[in-house]
Amino acid sequence: MTTTDDDLGEQIAALLRMTVPQLRRRYAEVFREETPGHNKLWLIRRIAWRLQSQALGTLSERALRRADELANDADLRLGPPRPPADAPAPAPKPQPPLQTEPQVLPMRWDDRLPPPGTVLTRLYRGRSVLVTVLPNGFEYDGRVYRSLTAVAMVVTGTHVNGFAFFKLARKGGGQ
Repeated sequence: MTTTDDDLGEQIAALLRMTVPQLRRRYAEVFREETPGHNKLWLIRRIAWRLQSQALGTLSERALRRADELANDADLRLGPPRPPADAPAPAPKPQPPLQTEPQVLPMRWDDRLPPPGTVLTRLYRGRSVLVTVLPNGFEYDGRVYRSLTAVAMVVTGTHVNGFAFFKLARKGGGQ
């Protein structure tokens, strides 16, 4: 079957106007097998490639032989190189010591926050949320959190700005 460049161009242009079910049927015609693909762009590209290879042919015998020669000469490494037999085994990496004391991280004080010791309250879904402001965090429900946002996330289950949740944001939208 000979196909001109114009016919090939028309066939490929027709692919762009097809729906996914139509492309799946065309794929089955061209490749003589069903496709698991449902992505329209992928189907168009695969079918267009196949139509071009059928119309224009494959590589010449000379090109195929040369590709085979190059593949045979290639130094392919299928795994990492082995260490020499006389090389000593690598020393195990030292493990960091276990921390038993909680680490206090430095925290820059935000002027929107009340002083340490203040208890922030918020009614959320019929439940009173009480958070104590600490010098280096916030205590809620017996646990210490680094930020109000972390507390708000635990309370709501979604990402919420902690200052907005506890109504500590400045008036007028300025932060």
